[in-house]
Amino acid sequence: MSFSGKYQMESHDNFESFMEAVGLPDELIQEGKDIKSISEIEETGDHFKVTVTTGTKILTNSFTIGQETELESPTGEKVNSVVTREGNKLTAILNGIEYVTELTDANTLVNVSGAYGWGFHEASQFQG
Repeated sequence: MSFSGKYQMESHDNFESFMEAVGLPDELIQEGKDIKSISEIEETGDHFKVTVTTGTKILTNSFTIGQETELESPTGEKVNSVVTREGNKLTAILNGIEYVTELTDANTLVNVSGAYGWGFHEASQFQG
């Protein structure tokens, strides 16, 4: 399955605890906790461009599977990482935090992040 498309966040679990654990300032946590982000993914072969819009904040990362690249974390920090792909699952580690994005079916994108004993789960639905 191709990741390409636009996805609207439908639900998330442990957002506040996880974002606090990774160092996001309280004001940004409060701003973001009730906003439904939109993820747009462009997949061309092994190259991806992922744009996540959360309110007025736009985060864009481009990468090629298996190649080291600079990615911006949710805290705004730039980190070198390698994104790997296994089937319908993309994985990257940024500053010890594992980020997994999985296309569980043609319409559902699931993001799971984990570190420091905390986990964050987010489900998004395909919009087109």
